[in-house]
Amino acid sequence: MSAETPPVHELHLIVGFDGSPAAMRALDAAVRLLSVRPPARVSVAWVAHLTSTVELSADAVAIVENDFDQVAQELRAAAAERLGDSGIPWDFHWRQGLIAQELIAMAESAQAARPDDVVVILVGSSSSLMHRMVGSVAVNLARHSPVPIIVVP
Repeated sequence: MSAETPPVHELHLIVGFDGSPAAMRALDAAVRLLSVRPPARVSVAWVAHLTSTVELSADAVAIVENDFDQVAQELRAAAAERLGDSGIPWDFHWRQGLIAQELIAMAESAQAARPDDVVVILVGSSSSLMHRMVGSVAVNLARHSPVPIIVVP
């Protein structure tokens, strides 16, 4: 019989967050999950995405990037309001690119930095009819994620 206590691994939830009702439910679910399972932390991630069909001039790109900064600040404030009293350590990231790919890249980076941690991507489900036909972020994550995913209805 060993007297050593096994190490407690941290649970790291990467929550896709765009301010939508589904994203708010996902963030609330993260708080509920982590409140009963310390130690844990949350990385709130907003991925700015322009479709590949959009072509912009250099001036337009500068305007869009400024708008992205503003949206990121608003989303960070919304996340802070939701997470503020939880006592759970959290941070906010904003990236540009394809949403599922960027969330996967964050998860891979977190896992590489702390291989003993349990890294999970958590997203809200989409209610968009278009996503039912062409696929959603959740579907792309389910197909390609190297870490577990949780989809909150």
